[in-house]
Amino acid sequence: MTILSQHTSDANMSKAFESLKKRYDSWEQVLVAPQDELAAIIRSSGMFNLKAKRIQSTLREINERVGRLDISHLERMPLEEAKKWLTSLPGVGPKTAAIVLLFSFGRPTLPVDTHVWRVTKRLGIIDQNVSRERAHELLEQIVPKDCIRSLNNNLVRHGREICKAQRPQCEICFLSDICDYYGSIS
Repeated sequence: MTILSQHTSDANMSKAFESLKKRYDSWEQVLVAPQDELAAIIRSSGMFNLKAKRIQSTLREINERVGRLDISHLERMPLEEAKKWLTSLPGVGPKTAAIVLLFSFGRPTLPVDTHVWRVTKRLGIIDQNVSRERAHELLEQIVPKDCIRSLNNNLVRHGREICKAQRPQCEICFLSDICDYYGSIS
């Protein structure tokens, strides 16, 4: 799902993932499927040829390293080691690794997607020039571990509904009195 979610909407990702589950009964079947067939199945996710290649490359790499299509060992692995293991897979960056670790294993790591990055920069929590990769590190240093999941969910929702990229709705935002961005435009 995380590879399918890259550079697309949740609706398109969900449609592609449902098509994938409907067509294949196991990850082993996805691994050995003809790449053009897999690409056609996940077409709604956009960038489907690249994603099909990445999904199969990632599955192949997991199978070679672990001996089966199973990443449950990440639950017991030290967090930084688990992040490195995941990001060494094809097509897996810091955000994808954080999503897998947080939502599949409950590990305290913050996925920095476009919404989290934008909102935390506008609020002044991180500097305007901080990269997404660096934002992962900085935010994880200051956010209490037991708040990471709820903060992620709330920042994503706030970024989608209020603090939009093109037209932020500062006039209805409950954070405007502490927001650096709003302070600079008002």
